[in-house]
Amino acid sequence: MKLLIISHTKHYRDSSGKIKGWGPTVREINFISDSFDEVYHCAPLHEGKVPDSSIQYTKSNIHFVPLKPSGGRSLSGKLKVLFTAPYNLYVVYRALKKADVFQFRAPTGIGVYLIPFLTFFVNKKGWFKYAGNWNQEKPPMGYALQRYMLKKQKRRKVTINGKWPDQPEHCITFENPCLNNAELNTGAAIVEKKNYSGKLNFCFVGRLESAKGVRRILNVFSKINNERIGTIHFVGDGKELTDFKAKAEKIPYEIVFHGFLSRDKVADVLKECHVFLLPSTASEGFPKVIAEAANYGCLPVVSNVSSIAQYVKDGENGFLVKVNSENMEKELIEKIETVFRTNDLKSMVLKAREVSKLFTFEHYTERILNEIIDV
Repeated sequence: MKLLIISHTKHYRDSSGKIKGWGPTVREINFISDSFDEVYHCAPLHEGKVPDSSIQYTKSNIHFVPLKPSGGRSLSGKLKVLFTAPYNLYVVYRALKKADVFQFRAPTGIGVYLIPFLTFFVNKKGWFKYAGNWNQEKPPMGYALQRYMLKKQKRRKVTINGKWPDQPEHCITFENPCLNNAELNTGAAIVEKKNYSGKLNFCFVGRLESAKGVRRILNVFSKINNERIGTIHFVGDGKELTDFKAKAEKIPYEIVFHGFLSRDKVADVLKECHVFLLPSTASEGFPKVIAEAANYGCLPVVSNVSSIAQYVKDGENGFLVKVNSENMEKELIEKIETVFRTNDLKSMVLKAREVSKLFTFEHYTERILNEIIDV
């Protein structure tokens, strides 16, 4: 069986001519390609420096099919979606001829024309993956339109984050993978040896921006005084990094900004930490890094955005910070102080690790084959 994936995953060509794409997506495709004869991936090819978060495909049966990039927050970027539509439609049309089944990954700018095209003009088996916040109250107009179209079309299944009231029958709750079984076994061994009775190390992994909660985290640690606070790690990069570093210099704890790290290096940081922080107000689906952090023994202290609260139960396998509270910083301080007062953190971490088991590539692939494609 031949699979076509259509996405907005950014790809680049490095100095040696090799194609590289955003790590989490490429890693997923590398894994699921073992279940298909051929995999074609239609996605935009960008010019410029290859980001550190990009990796290359490792399987010979994966074929990258470049689309013209478009989209963005600017007016010119949005207009480019329309200007590049004829070319991208033609490329997708030709790629579909080679495939037996397709997956379209939304929401994305090209979705405003490709979802109708795939819905009304393509008869092949396929499904849609909506990776954003399915229950977002006020999504951007393009996202709202795509979500509306996916709800109304009932010919094909749509995989979504979380489970929601009045969820259409063809919309299936589906976890996006980030771990394999070998990493689960490694995580179990790490947690077994990890000590939660002494100093606790904290970590954040993701885009370094205020919407993700980085400034909130720094403000909180400038106010908390506890001798059990160890090192606070930030993994990632962003436009506010310089400002965050200046703020961190005034905080009386060891704070390390690692920048972008490879997946293995991120895991090394998580293995040394005890608590994972993500007090985000940004629209999230379910941030897979929560499952990754929990696997390596980091108790999640996270906001209750989108479907996060369906996996992290406050006081049971982590702590939740209410997004709509008037003072999230005050509530985050209370949650961190509760962490220090909790006698048996390891038992909570072990419960959090049970969630991680839902986010394996093996589990994901099995569900695709049995519940979506039904081979």
